[in-house]
Amino acid sequence: MLDQIRFLARLIARPVHTGAVAPSSRALGRAMAREVDLKSGLPVLELGPGTGVVTEALLDRGIAPARLTAVEYDSGFAARVRERCPGVQVIEGDAFNLEKTLDGRLSGPLAAVVSSLPLVNFPMAMRTGLLDDIFRRLAPGAPFIQFSYRIRPPVPAPQGVDLKQAAVIWLNLPPARVWVYRRQ
Repeated sequence: MLDQIRFLARLIARPVHTGAVAPSSRALGRAMAREVDLKSGLPVLELGPGTGVVTEALLDRGIAPARLTAVEYDSGFAARVRERCPGVQVIEGDAFNLEKTLDGRLSGPLAAVVSSLPLVNFPMAMRTGLLDDIFRRLAPGAPFIQFSYRIRPPVPAPQGVDLKQAAVIWLNLPPARVWVYRRQ
């Protein structure tokens, strides 16, 4: 209940950056975590962890905390993720400016990027720019995993990228879809 109250306070203070009326459900977190390859051994980047529900699902799935880096814009949410998920590197910063935010702290190819960013709240140019940046960081064939409350994906698949709807999570408020983008 405390997470719900914190979430609503952030929604009122920063609606564009929060983008939801409630934290993600555990079912949504598990559906997103299922799309990450456990065997790769490469780092995983999480964007917009919020209260840490998806972060916990990634850890529960078997991603070692040392492999996981989370970028959170809101300092209150970042503190909550640090508290809930010891060992995960939590960086306060802007996911739309990963070069500055990561500042060399996460080099090499990534096994996956898992995003709970409210992408539809941002202009399409920002969304496509983010997707381009992410694909420069991902290992070949590695997924960008994004959820959205909309029926259509939050960013159309660019040329050379496969897009699939991996799940519909009815046990989420509101119901959500998990989208997986992979460069061919």
